[in-house]
Amino acid sequence: MKTFAKIRFYWGAFVISTVVGLGMIPLIHLFPRRKGTIMHTLNRVILFLIGAKIVTEGHRDPEANLFLMNHQGIIDIITMEAVENVHWRWVAKKELFEVPWFGLLLKGGDMISVDRENKAGLVKLFKDAKESIEEKHRAVAIFPEGTRASDQKLLPFKPGPRFIAQKLGMKVQPVVIVGSKWVLNEHNRTAHSGTVKVIYLPSVDVSTAPKDWYDRIAQTMQETIDREERECALKR
Repeated sequence: MKTFAKIRFYWGAFVISTVVGLGMIPLIHLFPRRKGTIMHTLNRVILFLIGAKIVTEGHRDPEANLFLMNHQGIIDIITMEAVENVHWRWVAKKELFEVPWFGLLLKGGDMISVDRENKAGLVKLFKDAKESIEEKHRAVAIFPEGTRASDQKLLPFKPGPRFIAQKLGMKVQPVVIVGSKWVLNEHNRTAHSGTVKVIYLPSVDVSTAPKDWYDRIAQTMQETIDREERECALKR
């Protein structure tokens, strides 16, 4: 079974690279006004080809303009792009914009790059987020952990999302994603057919929220992850 899981991983990597390189990138450059629809549709194709399904709990708040998600791998982004019909502006580390193919996708999709090693990076993130909301009218999506977690324990949240949310008076909606690491695990290079669950938690209006709203979001997200893990364990 482990050998088959390894084979599935490389199949998944091949599918993602091929659909992105030969489908998404050319199409969003040929039809820039339809880039959102193109990305949503082809991400659904990716999940179908690797044997993944999506279930959702709760609903996206149409007034939210900052979405915070836990992060375990590339399937998180693919899942959210597949399940949503709005064109979010994802925040990604600067290095990813230099990666062949995926860098072109990020640039073509007009996503936000952040330099985590530069103190000026937070200022740029603020300016880009402000532009997204006020000029481009696109919500911002970010992984507050700043990197992929290796297990179900959330890593400490970075201060950037809290800073921009408070400065811009944003409405924040946390989203928990579970099952993505089972579908494709980039740490041990295994993959399986399975279901990715997307859980929309209640949104928080930062302008009227208590001072510890950011910590409360992290706590609620971790409690939701733990609950899902317990339910999965009972089903095994």
